[in-house]
Amino acid sequence: MKSGNKKQWTSIGLMLVLLLSFTTPASAVLTIQITKGVDGAQPIAVVPFATDKLKTPLPYDLVSIVNNDLARSGRFTPMPSKDIKTIGSPHDGGTVRFGDWRLVNMDYLLVGRVRQTGPINYEVQFQLFDVFKGEQLTGISYPFVASDTRRMAHRISDIVYEKLTGQRGAFDTSIAYVTALTDFNKKRQFRLNIADSDGFNEQTILTSSKPLMSPSWSPDGQQLAYVSFEAGRPQIFVQQVFSANGQRQRITDFSGLNGAPVWSPDGKYLAMTLSKSGNPEIYLYELRTRQLTQITKHPAIDTEATWSPDGNQLVFTSDRGGKAQLYTVRLSRNKPASRPQRLTFEGDYNARAVFSPDGKLLAMVHGNRGRFQIGVLDLANKTLQVLTDSRLDESPSFAPNGSMIIYATNRNNRGVLAAVSVDGRVHQRIEVQQGDVREPAWSPLSK
Repeated sequence: MKSGNKKQWTSIGLMLVLLLSFTTPASAVLTIQITKGVDGAQPIAVVPFATDKLKTPLPYDLVSIVNNDLARSGRFTPMPSKDIKTIGSPHDGGTVRFGDWRLVNMDYLLVGRVRQTGPINYEVQFQLFDVFKGEQLTGISYPFVASDTRRMAHRISDIVYEKLTGQRGAFDTSIAYVTALTDFNKKRQFRLNIADSDGFNEQTILTSSKPLMSPSWSPDGQQLAYVSFEAGRPQIFVQQVFSANGQRQRITDFSGLNGAPVWSPDGKYLAMTLSKSGNPEIYLYELRTRQLTQITKHPAIDTEATWSPDGNQLVFTSDRGGKAQLYTVRLSRNKPASRPQRLTFEGDYNARAVFSPDGKLLAMVHGNRGRFQIGVLDLANKTLQVLTDSRLDESPSFAPNGSMIIYATNRNNRGVLAAVSVDGRVHQRIEVQQGDVREPAWSPLSK
């Protein structure tokens, strides 16, 4: 499938074959397993928060969620709760005995308490300490409601992560993905889902008997653009994600290919692949005016555009050199796009690119000698690093803080998701209990 033949290698064709091959009955619940972490991850103790005066218990344990978040990052090793109990359970700085925590080689300590302020209203207060310095690094109090317990825990994790790494956390974010199932009546179902970054709170945005693919988040994290074959042919839709009615709008319904939509950083445009003129080309669709601007014009296949963070550049996949490689064009207001320039030369195949949030890296599917893996190109020095050791990886998507890349892969003949840190040191596997999952897209950071 992934060759230089124009009739065979397009992402839509490949993805359609993959989706139509999914036949396992299931309900999709994501579970995340850390398969490789950072050697020398920082030890941290998250002491169970005081909750002794709560009239109504919280629906989830804040501390367990924070522990799981920090461990999942691969950068921290949380102390087991059973070991914490042997040392003590301080809930504020005044009761912390730093010497005890130094003896067990803890670098950092998080303590706190939760109090109830109304029937469904709570307040959490927490403090983060540098154990060896005996100093408080931060101390914050937040109100929240019971239904936001998990999100509150993710916010705490984000604060801890940023304070200790200097990089904003991305735990309070979502991922979109497509699952393919066969129900009890042996009918094929495709679902466009979203879930929290840790796999919880899964919601189905759309269910269809025909394939769904290429979800792309709007910059404000409130909408998804995607491709649907509900009408028997590809069409591009935009759908509200978190509104009660999930309102959606059909954007394109041209003859031929309507594929690979991706939002501009300012949310005003969608870049997409259309073959309405007979050949797949890159177009820009202005959402307000519904005007199309053709960016590429070449007898080869041009597809899978992605925007640079500053909105001034598109990178896309093309076989104009004989095999699928990445090319770039500069965009300029009121001027035609620049002539495409080739970006990748290493390997037999490079496709499905996505920029890191800072614009310094370009993740891609890198193919060489029959293996398709996730690679990262440093745009400054043009060096390519292969991060995974699989055979059939696809659809990379950066975490909004740039620390991880989520992607789809194959494990035991099933579609699963996985994630790898940008330095290749941390690996996670994200699976459904049964069935297949593909096409991951990580949401922007919460405002």
